[in-house]
Amino acid sequence: MIELGEIQKLRIKRFTSVGAFLNEEKPEDEDILLPKAQIPEGAKVDDEVEVMVYRDSKDRIIATTRRAKVLLGELGHLTVISQSKIGSFLDWGLEKDLFLPFSETVGHIEKGKSYLVGVYLDKSQRLAATMKIKDLLSTESPYKENDKVKGTIYSINRDIGAFVAVDDKYDGLIPIRELLGAYQVGDSIEVRVSKVLEDGKLVLSLRDRGYIQIDEDAKVIIAKMKENGGELNLTDRSSPEIIREKLSMSKSGFKRAIGRLYKDGAIVITDRGLKFKDK
Repeated sequence: MIELGEIQKLRIKRFTSVGAFLNEEKPEDEDILLPKAQIPEGAKVDDEVEVMVYRDSKDRIIATTRRAKVLLGELGHLTVISQSKIGSFLDWGLEKDLFLPFSETVGHIEKGKSYLVGVYLDKSQRLAATMKIKDLLSTESPYKENDKVKGTIYSINRDIGAFVAVDDKYDGLIPIRELLGAYQVGDSIEVRVSKVLEDGKLVLSLRDRGYIQIDEDAKVIIAKMKENGGELNLTDRSSPEIIREKLSMSKSGFKRAIGRLYKDGAIVITDRGLKFKDK
């Protein structure tokens, strides 16, 4: 059976002035046009041609020897080339642009920018794009705890965290407690695998391994104290929200870092906050 959105081999049945009509050896579908400009040189009746089948701008099923940037069921980064009230149109390498319905859009998107999308068949059997890609991601990654990986944020839930497509293939999550800084859908990030769950999903962290992260957090605190004339109005009693706002780190990370700085004799901890230790 001829499938939309997939690479397949079809046989040339006949030639006309507009192109070649293709079908399978045992046709269950109507013959499909391959436009004249795309007929391979020297092609003859009964030759097989590798094509992709999709619907053109007039909603006719048509074949092309050009390969779309993303096929049915695949994921890829596509650029927004125009927008309308009902959705956006993406460049996927074919004559007709790929439609991204508003209902399948996640977050705010802009013309000229690229976003990670999957390709699916809508209810009208038309190929379309979706940013709701969770069901297209695998949980069978090759990664283990503390591996460094790269990925794309595909969704953000302010109560749960940021969902990441690792390698644009595998499902991962940065828990909200680890989501330090401002991020948005479409951002490419480098993270550390902090845990691999039993179902194969990856728990991710923007922070380095503990003993390295303490040093990094300590550097941030020292830099902030220098900006403030050698003091910082934060203590281990400060709220997690205030610490996150001022330093972009968790309260537990802050406490570990000031503990290290105090032990090293770099700071003094007072009721009002931190200050450099007099030499």
